[in-house]
Amino acid sequence: MSHIPPELPPAHLRDPGDAWVESPEGTKYWGRFGAAGLLVWHPSAGILLQHRAQWSHNGGTWALPGGARRLGESALEGALREAEEEAGVPAELVEVLFESVVDLGFWSYTTVVVRALEVFEPVIGDTESIALEWVAVEDVANYDLHPGFAASWPGLRERLI
Repeated sequence: MSHIPPELPPAHLRDPGDAWVESPEGTKYWGRFGAAGLLVWHPSAGILLQHRAQWSHNGGTWALPGGARRLGESALEGALREAEEEAGVPAELVEVLFESVVDLGFWSYTTVVVRALEVFEPVIGDTESIALEWVAVEDVANYDLHPGFAASWPGLRERLI
């Protein structure tokens, strides 16, 4: 099953970052230049989670809005762009708190953690989301989380509190 929906433009029209990277062991990671996601936290609303479309990598799980970084794009720029595209996150309503990087040497994923300055209504902006939901911090681990996010959530949560 392809992770790219048929309505996306052909490969020669996409950004060169929209490609798989393969580890020496054969594991595939999305994003030629790495990937980034935005963990949006609001003290009363909780964490903004994205229910990932079934066709996506680890589809059907809950994670953060995010994806492949574009050529020359910083992790912050990529995370903000992806969160706006996928969830309607307004960049002007978030304040960067910290970044957490998983660096495998040949590929990296950066979680950019931000505080929402006010609660906003997330909006599904593309086919990558089934649903978007504000989830209480203490309830996040009860969701069927994307394996990468599930592994990083305890450390991220600890830094939030």
